[in-house]
Amino acid sequence: MSDKENGCAEERGPTTEAVDEPETAATSERAGSDAAGTSDTTGSQPGAAKPVETTPVAKVSLPARLRPAAGGRGVRIGLRAAVAVVLGAAIGTSIYFYLQNKDHEEVLEAQAQARQAACAYGPVVSTYDSKHLDQYVRDVLAGASGEWKKQFESNSKDLSDVLAKGEVVAKSTDVQCAIRSGDKNSAEAIVVIGQTITSLGTQGKPEPGQLSTVMRLQKQGDRWLVDKISTPLTPLPQP
Repeated sequence: MSDKENGCAEERGPTTEAVDEPETAATSERAGSDAAGTSDTTGSQPGAAKPVETTPVAKVSLPARLRPAAGGRGVRIGLRAAVAVVLGAAIGTSIYFYLQNKDHEEVLEAQAQARQAACAYGPVVSTYDSKHLDQYVRDVLAGASGEWKKQFESNSKDLSDVLAKGEVVAKSTDVQCAIRSGDKNSAEAIVVIGQTITSLGTQGKPEPGQLSTVMRLQKQGDRWLVDKISTPLTPLPQP
């Protein structure tokens, strides 16, 4: 080889090396791309197993799952307390009205009993026969008490003498009565009694008459007894 050829070879040598380096880099890039493409193709091929990512799950016991959260529990306790207050108020109101209604019914029942006793006692007082005054006195005293009983006992003898002398016979024909006021143990009744009276003064002929009274009654045990009678119809003094 001549010196000229050697010189050309030396001049081309560096050029070849400079060209080879970029090719090597390009080749590396293609190899990387091919590897990436191969990896992508492999991952997207049908039937290829895909890795499953698992997230650790904390184990929670059943009592812990059933136990309510602290905040929710407080709300529920508050609601229960509110419901308890409302229910308590409703029950208290119901009991109050029940007792009020019960007391009202007891008063009405007592007044009805007092009215019945007054209506029954009116004819006893207004019916008598001068020939049977002893029985009349016993009947009147049987339904009397207190002031009225004492008054009638003290005046019964004089009354019997007057009726016997006048040969008086009185019969009740009609009784009307009503409760003016009262509670479970006492009552005041208005009693209007229609009657006929026969005596020496009427020449044996019955004449109509009317007796109006205010009776005050007291409950003694299971009985209503008259403890005061006011005639004519005037308000009774308070006991």
